Amino acid sequence: MLGRIDHIGVATEDLEGSLALYEQTLGMPLAHRETVESQGVEAVLLDVGENHVELLAPLGEETPVGKFLAKRGPGLHHVAYQVTDIDAALAGLREAGVRMIDEQPRIGIRSSRVAFLHPSASGGVLTELVEPAEVHA
Repeated sequence: MLGRIDHIGVATEDLEGSLALYEQTLGMPLAHRETVESQGVEAVLLDVGENHVELLAPLGEETPVGKFLAKRGPGLHHVAYQVTDIDAALAGLREAGVRMIDEQPRIGIRSSRVAFLHPSASGGVLTELVEPAEVHA
């Protein structure tokens, strides 16, 4: 069901500072930057091997990432796995009784279709399924 790890999401209160750390200090090239209004974040994808690190800065305190930062502070937010058919993956998870945040996919960064599993269903880790709009390295 799950393909490769698509990205690791990192919540940050200081997007520019985090971007400097990952891009300049750690040498991860910037792949994409986008404001995803529907998720209340400004997101930056950085390349690391065949995968990405996604930096997430909230657009406000009441957004999911804003609430996460207020409760837990900056750091690891989620792990995202690539899937080829998100509808089939979600159907299989529903059939297995897996608790989900999203019953239906929504639009994510780079027009991908995404859905989140509840952390209680995945060992305490917020898990995202990503069906890319097109395959990106």
